[in-house]
Amino acid sequence: MIKFLRTNRVASGILAVLRIYLGVMWTMSGYSKIASGNFNPKGMFMGTLSHPVVGPTGDTVYPWFNDMIKNFFMPHANAMGFMVSWGELLVGLGLIFGCLTTAAAFFGMLMNFTYLLSGSVSVNPTFILIEFIILAAGFNAGKIGLDRWIIPYLREKIPFLKHSVQ
Repeated sequence: MIKFLRTNRVASGILAVLRIYLGVMWTMSGYSKIASGNFNPKGMFMGTLSHPVVGPTGDTVYPWFNDMIKNFFMPHANAMGFMVSWGELLVGLGLIFGCLTTAAAFFGMLMNFTYLLSGSVSVNPTFILIEFIILAAGFNAGKIGLDRWIIPYLREKIPFLKHSVQ
């Protein structure tokens, strides 16, 4: 399956469709936050802290995450709002145009896991599955896109990105 995802032309086309769909979803989410001009995640943080994810015994499942929200995210809510808004938009644009596709999928997946840890299920599991497939496909996921030209250029210019044939 991995060989198919990483080398097949049909897989590249299927990946482009999945990538563009996901990119449009991320772009719309980020753009709506930026365009409104008043996105502040403080309410989400307060909701997570007042209603944490609990297990069957009623214990908080991710106390470390709640501590991180309380001690780091809350005091920097304005900066977090800026990073979330622009992060969603840039992840979406990267996926739509196939530009640094695997990096965009990775950071999208990171945001999706953060949303899941805070208790927001929504579309996050579906997005994580698609992002995992894109990450598993590697370069082939962005071959029908700007990565066709950008990745070879970066591999040529940045020494640690060069392929080593053994």
